[in-house]
Amino acid sequence: MSGEIPAGKLQGERVRFGPDALSELYEQGYFGRPRGKALDLSLVEAAYLLDRSRIKVSQQGKELDFRAFFQASSALEKGFEFRYVVYKDLRERGYYVQPGRPDFRVYPRGGHPGKTPAEFYVLVISERMPLPLQSLVEPVRMAGQMRKRLMLAIVDEESDITFYEARDKTLSGKMGQEPSGGLATLLEDRVVLWDPEASVRLHEHGFYGKAIGEQLQLSLVESAYLLEKGLIEMADRSGEALDLEGLKEKAREIESDFDLKYRIYRDLREKRLVVKTGFKFGTHFRVYKQVGGPDRVPHSEYLVHTVSSDYVFMPPVLSRAVRLAHSVRKEMVFAYPEDGVRYLEIKRLRP
Repeated sequence: MSGEIPAGKLQGERVRFGPDALSELYEQGYFGRPRGKALDLSLVEAAYLLDRSRIKVSQQGKELDFRAFFQASSALEKGFEFRYVVYKDLRERGYYVQPGRPDFRVYPRGGHPGKTPAEFYVLVISERMPLPLQSLVEPVRMAGQMRKRLMLAIVDEESDITFYEARDKTLSGKMGQEPSGGLATLLEDRVVLWDPEASVRLHEHGFYGKAIGEQLQLSLVESAYLLEKGLIEMADRSGEALDLEGLKEKAREIESDFDLKYRIYRDLREKRLVVKTGFKFGTHFRVYKQVGGPDRVPHSEYLVHTVSSDYVFMPPVLSRAVRLAHSVRKEMVFAYPEDGVRYLEIKRLRP
């Protein structure tokens, strides 16, 4: 290191340094981006180095201390405080971090810019910040296309950080073809299949419904799927026949989000998965890759929650869902309609 501390000037949302900073900051620590013979630092990079007395920063001829620079940066860049907390944390964990889409690029330990590709793209989120699904979908896709992983860094009110990974998920199961059933009746908010033999076939070979005596009680989404597949016939309590649209119309009166839930349920079943209610876990479905029968039910692999394409997450709710799934050894997956159905897995990450 030279004996002189590099001095830069705050210019908008960057701090510009002369040629002397290239070897001191970029070549030794991969801070900033070279611009010809100059070096530009982002505001979070400059704050990090200023706090460590490794640089000086001035604005309009006046030198700024850390407090003055931090306050100025907070006014210049929305979300600066959260990004600084995350940047500082990752740097102190031994990672090389560079600004990039959506917020940062993080290089694997032992790697650095110019030597290895980045491992993570990082999206920084405040605990209080509503998180639209679509603001996650684009970074997830971008990360996937670039063969990176997307890290979500959620900063709480005490500036503690919880890290998650979000990625597109492909689901598939190993169940065989569904057996046929018989005549079923729509009662209050569920359906009963009366034929004892058909009840046993559907329950043992497809793990549909719940056995109540010799009859099988089916949920609305199960019934709609079986009816659509032609595996059961349906009637109401008066004995009048119900087709699929008739069942859906009545189901919508009972569940306002029935159409969306059914769309996801049908897609999961078509992927040869077993789908049961996830109510006890606070989600729509618990999902199994394969079930050998009522007496051979393994732990479900996934919790799947159905959301609309315009859904908005609240980070505390998201955190509870992921933590619960982890505590019961399942993967938390959010299903949403887009070009059919897409699945987004979110899990805890320990950098």
